[in-house]
Amino acid sequence: MSEKFTKSMARNMFYGSAVFFFLLFLALTFDTSKALPERDNREAITPEVARGKTVWEENNCVGCHSLLGEGAYFAPELGNVYKRFGNSEEAIIAFIKSRPKEGIPGRRSMPQFNLSEEDLKAVAAFLKYASEIDAAGWPPNIQG
Repeated sequence: MSEKFTKSMARNMFYGSAVFFFLLFLALTFDTSKALPERDNREAITPEVARGKTVWEENNCVGCHSLLGEGAYFAPELGNVYKRFGNSEEAIIAFIKSRPKEGIPGRRSMPQFNLSEEDLKAVAAFLKYASEIDAAGWPPNIQG
C-alpha cells in the first residue's frame, strides 16, 4: 500500500462500505420479516383489541405509561400488566374502575377516566394482547 491516501482510495472505501452496509441492511430486514409472524401475536388481534388500542390512544395512556418500552416512565410499564394481575382481565378492569375521582392527595395517581364497560373490556383485551407479544425479553427491567 502506498504511503499516500488518495481521493480515489477514499472514494473506493466509501463505495465499498456503502454497498456492504446496504447489503447488511437488506439481510437484517429479510430476517426480521421472517421472524415477525412467529413473535408478534397477530392472530390474537380482534375488533375488541383494536378498540382497546383506540381507547388507549384517545386517553393518552402512553403519556404516563410505557408499553413494551415505548412511552413515558411516570407510571408503571404495562407490557406485562396482565400477568402481574394474575392473568385476569377482570382484575385490570376493577383496578381502572377503582381509581378515585380526585386522585390521591400528595402522590401521583392514575385519574378516573369514567370509561364505559365496553371500553374497559377493550382496554383489558388490548393489555392482554400486548402481554402475549414475544418481545425477546424487552424491556429488560419489568417484573413478571
